[in-house]
This record gives sequence, C-alpha cells and structure tokens, in this order.
Amino acid sequence: MNRSPFIFISLLASTLLTAGNISQTPINPSLVVYNSNLSLVHETRTLTLEKGHQALVFEDVASTVITDSVNVTLPKGVRLFSQQYRFDKINANKLAQAHLGKEIKFYIKTGSDLLYKEGTLLSASSQAVIKTVDGDIYTVPTSALIFSTIPSTLISKPSLVWNINSKSKKSGKMGLDYLVNNISWNSNYVLNLHKNNADLNGWITINNRSGKAFTDTKLVVLAGEINRASTPRYESRQFMAKAVMADTPMSVQEVSHEGYHLYKIPFKVSLANNEKTQIKFLDLKNIPITRKYKAQLANPFYFNGQHKAAVTQYLEIKSLENPLPMGTIRSYSKQGETTLLLGESHINHTPKHEKIKITLGKNFDLKVKSKMLTNNSDRYFNDTSVSYEITNRSNSTKTVELLVPFTKRGNGRSSINTNQKYTWKDGHTLSFKVLVKSDSKKSFDVHYRAKK
Repeated sequence: MNRSPFIFISLLASTLLTAGNISQTPINPSLVVYNSNLSLVHETRTLTLEKGHQALVFEDVASTVITDSVNVTLPKGVRLFSQQYRFDKINANKLAQAHLGKEIKFYIKTGSDLLYKEGTLLSASSQAVIKTVDGDIYTVPTSALIFSTIPSTLISKPSLVWNINSKSKKSGKMGLDYLVNNISWNSNYVLNLHKNNADLNGWITINNRSGKAFTDTKLVVLAGEINRASTPRYESRQFMAKAVMADTPMSVQEVSHEGYHLYKIPFKVSLANNEKTQIKFLDLKNIPITRKYKAQLANPFYFNGQHKAAVTQYLEIKSLENPLPMGTIRSYSKQGETTLLLGESHINHTPKHEKIKITLGKNFDLKVKSKMLTNNSDRYFNDTSVSYEITNRSNSTKTVELLVPFTKRGNGRSSINTNQKYTWKDGHTLSFKVLVKSDSKKSFDVHYRAKK
C-alpha cells in the first residue's frame, strides 16, 4: 500500500477514564468575578457511576484553576478518597517515552510502500530504537511509531481527577466550586459634558484569560478588595483580545453585601477565552457639575527666584445616589459637530453621596508665578515673603485655588501675614482661592514665618 509518513495515534483503549462519567454541559453555571484577578466558578453536572472504586475525570476545568480551592459535592452513598490535578499534556515525545520497554507497532519505508512490524521500544528521542521478536534492531523516526493506548499519566487537556467509591450503580448530580486566576474585571465610564450638567455611562469590562470558555453563565462582579492569603505569580502571556459589546434594556442590579458591592448581570453571558466582554451597568442623566482650577505651589522656604506652575482643571460632582467601582472616567464634550476628549481620570471605589473629583488636564489660559521677595531666615526661624501672580487669558472669570505647603504650628511657632483670604486644607497645606477676571492678572503677597 502506498502511504505518506504520519504520526498514527489510535485511541483504542484509554486507562485514564475507568468507570465514572461526567456530563459535558453544566447545569445553570455561575461565575463571580473579583477586582483582584480572581473568579469563583460554580457548576452542577450530572454523572453516572458504576458500583465500586472508580475515577471521575473532569476535563472542562480552567488551566488557571487554584487546585487547593476545589470543593466538590457528590451524591449520597459516594465516598471521595483523593483528588488529583493532571496537567502534563500529551505530545508525541511524551507518548513515546511512556511506552519505553513496551510492545508497540511501527512502520518502515520499503521503496514507495510501508512495511508494518512489532517490537519492544528500547529508546526514543529524535530517533526510536526497537527490537523485534526476531531479535532485529530497527532505528526509525518517532513519527513512525504506532500506539494503541494512552497511559493514564498523560492527558489531552488539564483535568481534575477524583478517586471515589460508590455503594451502587447510580446516576446523580455533583456540585463543583473552584477559584481561577486570570479572569478580571474593571469599570470604565464615559462622561458627556453639557455646560453645567453631564451624562454618565458606566461599563463593566470582563477580561477572560483563564484558559476556559464560559457559555450561558450567570455573571456577578464584586467591587471591593477582598483579603488574599497569597498572590500567585504567573508567567506573562501576550495575546490578541477581541472586544465584544453587550447592551441590553434590562438593568444590572447593584447590591450591597458584607462591605462590598455586587453587580448582578440580569442575563446569561458567554465569555470566550482570551476575549473581552463589556456590559453597560450605569446610565445617569443631567448630573450637576462644577468646574474647578487649582495649582500646587512650592514650599515658600525651599525655592529661590521665581517658580512657575501650571493650573489643573477638573470637574466636581458633589453627590451621586450610586456607588462607583474604581475605574477610568473619560470626559467628552462637543464643539459644534466635533466630539472632543477632554481628559482621562482614575477613581477609586467611591461610595454613594461622596464627592467625586474628575481631573481633565492643564488649562491653557491659566498660569501661576511665585516670586521670592525677601528671605530673612536664620538658624532659628524660616522667614520669607513671596509674591503670587495668577494670569487668566480666557474669556471668562475664573476662581483659581493655590495650594501651598506650610505646617500649622501653635504657640507662636508659625505665622502668616497677607491681605488675601486663605483656609487650611489640612494641617500641612494652605489654600488661597483667588478670583481672576477674564484676560487679566491678580497678585498678592504673603509673609511666612515658622520655627525650624
């Protein structure tokens, strides 16, 4: 017969699966995804068992499973002895090594035909050495070996194996919970500005790199930082992620529980491996916003000459009825028919009714200059006078907040002398809020004195 050389692996008998059988499709699966690159998988599977000792092999497990976290519930009358996680995937070289000293079949080329023989496999690397029953020694490529079994030590995919004993032949259900790494979620927000109001949309983004696909799964994401006993390290892997958008008129349900916030997706979700899925969870309209401007200035005792500072512009939302999971807010506005990105800002987990500050960027028309007027410091006191000048080249009046590092001390150990009103931001920061008219400048002087 005329054939081309190939690896011929026949799965005539596998010793891996001895008796028990688990269904391929889970019943009503669910997935809880945490902020900390962690997820909890829950599945119910049907199974059929023979009487006596046997192995249950579960192949549909994520490759990033945390094996110590596996919790399996078996039917009444079934006793669990041990659990194994097998991840030594099969390949041609491992299959050959597992058959050393065993009888195998192989072929050799005779002209344009293939001649099949049997013998004992003595060694196998790039070339295999085989001794036939006639005592002949053949050296052939490992691709010429033919195997009829797969050793139980080798698997086609990562698997959990449970060694059990059943009192009788039966069918039933098993419950399975386990943790996996490399499924993460984060929230992203779009803030569309309209003069003194804004619309806020929130998106949940699920990033699945677990090595397992989840089909028609109940999905819950948890916002908050749970305590972890340890953080496993995994080798970084690069891949191309495909983004899938999911939008629905049904509302994502937010629930407060045990100091965390849960977001329950009201429809079943399919998460392919190495893909991102986005789900809209927040849609707020006409939120009042306030535009603010501030500049962080140098310590008046530790600069000489002049110091220039940029003015940061940001938006402030005084209160929302909704908690916001940490994420990135992107702010947009329209100029005529053109949509513009004004800036990106990261927020931490923010409870409801908390003030939210959204940074946009550096204002083009606002500048601040600090100038040292006098420095009379000695070995006991720091003593300086500083002039501040704010320039506003925009077409509207702006209030600019200047933040100056200065430690508040009692008993006459520090003093501030100025005609400009100020407040203490905290015990180490002074705040000057200065009103500057359009296309103009505003200046004021401050005398600082503090014991060293």
